Amino acid sequence: MVSSTDNVPLSELLGGLVSDVSGLLRKEIDLAKTEASEKVSRAMTGVEVLVIGLVLAIGAVGVLLSAVVGALATVMVHQGMAETTAHALSALIVGLVIAGLAWALVSKGIATLRGATFKLDRTSASLRRDVDVVKEKM
Repeated sequence: MVSSTDNVPLSELLGGLVSDVSGLLRKEIDLAKTEASEKVSRAMTGVEVLVIGLVLAIGAVGVLLSAVVGALATVMVHQGMAETTAHALSALIVGLVIAGLAWALVSKGIATLRGATFKLDRTSASLRRDVDVVKEKM
């Protein structure tokens, strides 16, 4: 811009100001998009862990309860326990272990989501600086 504003017409000054402000707004919008994208990416990490935990919990109920319960019940029967009691007790033991693992994974995913903040800190600070600069020029 011109260093001396004494000889510059008001229309040219206003045109320059509008041009500067519109360019500034475009840059701020780009910054906001980038920052929001980063925040969403961090949150998605928590969602991924949560989904993995849920899939494992569902898969564990289907696969492990059928395979491990049978093996544990067989061991208990060989130890002298009644077959019905052995199956019931082994199902309870395996179910509690799998539920504990699933709870740990789901809790970790939820904790990651809670730790993600969606405030656009850099954009807010930059906008405040820009408002101050525009106020100084006015």
